[in-house]
Amino acid sequence: MYGRKVKLRFLFVVIILSTLILTTLLILKSLEENVVYFQSPTDIKLLNELEKNKIRVGGMVKKNSISINAKELNFIITDQKNEINVTYSGAVPNLFAEGKGVVAEGFLKDRNFFSATKILAKHDENYMPPEVKEALGEK
Repeated sequence: MYGRKVKLRFLFVVIILSTLILTTLLILKSLEENVVYFQSPTDIKLLNELEKNKIRVGGMVKKNSISINAKELNFIITDQKNEINVTYSGAVPNLFAEGKGVVAEGFLKDRNFFSATKILAKHDENYMPPEVKEALGEK
């Protein structure tokens, strides 16, 4: 029916295609396990059931909400509609301040309390590090 060359080419194409499909599936599966979703306080209030996985909560740090205890930082993230209380232990980024954008990564205790393991301060597209500002100002 088919010659030996045709059968070998067909087998080669099938092996290549199945390898590509398997590789793609493995990459997508590993990315799915490592994805951390970004949610606002309003999104958290609307959840049907609480997330057990690590999530990110983003919004603005509410004015006059930062309080620092011996080993813990407490503050409130707001999206101007809802708020969530955040507790964090660790180093805080230099851009972290009241009224500024922030993303906290961690775990939900309930709909009103979030335990952060990492704080990421956000800045706008016009941000320029102080060293660069000084260098441009001198020239």
